[in-house]
Amino acid sequence: MASHETLNEPALAALVNAFYARVRIDPVLADVFGSAIADGDWPAHLGRMAAFWSSVMLSSGRYHGHPVPAHLKHREAIAPEMFARWLALWAETARTMLSSADADAVIAKAERIAESLQLALFFRLPASAPRAA
Repeated sequence: MASHETLNEPALAALVNAFYARVRIDPVLADVFGSAIADGDWPAHLGRMAAFWSSVMLSSGRYHGHPVPAHLKHREAIAPEMFARWLALWAETARTMLSSADADAVIAKAERIAESLQLALFFRLPASAPRAA
């Protein structure tokens, strides 16, 4: 496990809470997140996301979900450019709350996660031409 100056369970929970407070009022992201959070249960979502980031950054094993299927359910509402906004808000929030090195680490991880989710949501191989008999 990597050594982090400011990353621990309370710091990650605070980061997640601050980030999603910004998401909930963001003109690009608020609607899609608002409609995706089951029954508007933000406390449950924030808990899942804190567990996710704890697992990703601290190797805690707290998260037991399936991010790709969770996002696939909302594919029609998600546009590829939303990922850039999500990453920008995440980076801004991380830089205000964590040491520079730890912010860089969570931002880099978020960039890889966003790339993976975008591939899962939007990448499709072109249909192959029928083979000649």
